[in-house]
Amino acid sequence: MSTKDMHQRPRSSTRSPSDDADEFESRRQFLRSGLAVAGAAVATGAGMGAAQAQKIEVPPSNKEMGRIIDPKVYGMPSKYEAHVKRNRTDVFVNKQNWSDWSMTPLHQQPGIITPNGLFFERHHAGIPDIDPAKHVVAIHGMVKQPMKFTMDNLLRYPSMSRFHFLECSGNGLTDWKKAASSTVQQTHGLLSCAQWTGIPASWLLDAAGFDEKNAKWVLFEGADGSAHARSIPIEKVMKDAMIVYAMNGEMLRPENGYPVRLFIPGWEGNVSIKWLRRIKVSDQPWHLRSETARYTDPMPNGKWRQFSFAMECKSVITRPSGGMKMAGKGHYEIEGFAWSGNGTVTAVDVTTDGGKTWQEAALEAPVLDKCLTRFRMPWVWDGAPAKIASRAVDNTGYVQPTVADIDKVRAIVGFVQHHNGIFPWSISPEGEVKNAIA
Repeated sequence: MSTKDMHQRPRSSTRSPSDDADEFESRRQFLRSGLAVAGAAVATGAGMGAAQAQKIEVPPSNKEMGRIIDPKVYGMPSKYEAHVKRNRTDVFVNKQNWSDWSMTPLHQQPGIITPNGLFFERHHAGIPDIDPAKHVVAIHGMVKQPMKFTMDNLLRYPSMSRFHFLECSGNGLTDWKKAASSTVQQTHGLLSCAQWTGIPASWLLDAAGFDEKNAKWVLFEGADGSAHARSIPIEKVMKDAMIVYAMNGEMLRPENGYPVRLFIPGWEGNVSIKWLRRIKVSDQPWHLRSETARYTDPMPNGKWRQFSFAMECKSVITRPSGGMKMAGKGHYEIEGFAWSGNGTVTAVDVTTDGGKTWQEAALEAPVLDKCLTRFRMPWVWDGAPAKIASRAVDNTGYVQPTVADIDKVRAIVGFVQHHNGIFPWSISPEGEVKNAIA
C-alpha cells in the first residue's frame, strides 16, 4: 500500500486565457497595495526636498569602459553571485570525498531550470575522467546481435530534448520527524531540473534486436570506480528512458555523467546511471547491492520494499524558507516548487496557519510532465508567529501526504528514503524562518 491509496482528490488542470488574465490583474493589485508603496517610500526619501529626492545619481559604471570582451573564455556568473553554490550536507559528520552529495541552492533558483554548475551531485566513487573518443557503450544479453556504440555512433542518431526534474531518493531523509537541517538547500537540495538531450534508449535495444517475448529487465552499468548499476523494467526503458549526452544546451559535465548517461524521467536519481558503459537484457532483475541493501523502503511488517522507483508528488516553499529573515510585517509572495514523477502538477495549496486552512496558489507556466513547476501566492504577514507549508496535487489525483500519513503505511526507521511529506517552516515575530519539523 502506498500513500497514493490514501490520498485522492480530483483537480482540473485546464486553464483558460481569462484565468491567466485574472491572475495577472490580481498580482498587479497586490503589488500596487504593498510592494510598490514600499518602493515609493524609498524613492521619496525621509527629510529630503522634492528636487533632491528626484535626483538620480550617475553610477561609476556609466563613466568608464567595462572589461575587455573575450569570446574564448567560458562564461561565468557575476562575482557578486559567488555565494550561489552547491553545498555538501551539514547534518552527517562522516563526510567522504568520493561518496557524498552536493546540493542545489533551490532558494536561489529563480526559474525551473537548474544551471549545470549548480545541479546536485551524488557519487559513489568520485568523478571519473573519461575520454569520449575511447568510450564505448555495449549492449548484450538477450539480444540477437550484441553491439558496441562509440560516441560518434550515438551522435549520428537524430537527437531529442526533454525537460524533466531529477531527484535523489535520499532527498529529505534527515528530516522526517525532527528538524535536522536548517535551509531548503539542505532539506530538499538533492533536486534539480534540466533540458536533457540524447536519444531514446529503446533505439539501442531495437538495434540489437532484444528478445521481445522473454526479456523483462535491463541492466545499466556505469564506468565509475563503483560500477554502479541498476535493474530497470523493460517497459519503462521502452517507454521514455533516454541515453543522454547533453543537458541545458551543452555536453554533459563530468559530475553529471560525461560523456554519456542514462536518464529515466520521474524515477529516483540513482537509476539514471552516469558514465554509462554497459546495457544487458535479461528475463529477471539482478538484485544488486543497490537493490537490496540500498534504495529500498522499510515496511511496518519488518520487510523491505524493493523497486519503489517513482518519485511521488511533492512540493516545498523556497521563499521564505529556513535561514531567511522577514523584513517586518507587510506584503510578501510565498514561492516554491512542485513536481511529480507520475505526471504533471495540477494544483498547489499553501497554508500560513500550520494546516488549519489552505489557499490555492497560482502555478506558473510552463507546467510540464515530470518537471519542476513554480507556484506562488501573495500573503500579508501581520507580524505574528506563523507556520507555512505547501501540498501539491498531480494529474492522477494524488495529494502530497503528511509525514503522519506516510508513517501509517511505511516504517520510518533508520536510513529512510522517498520522503515526499508536507514540509513546514516557522516564522517568529522577529521574522526568523526555521525548519518546523517537530
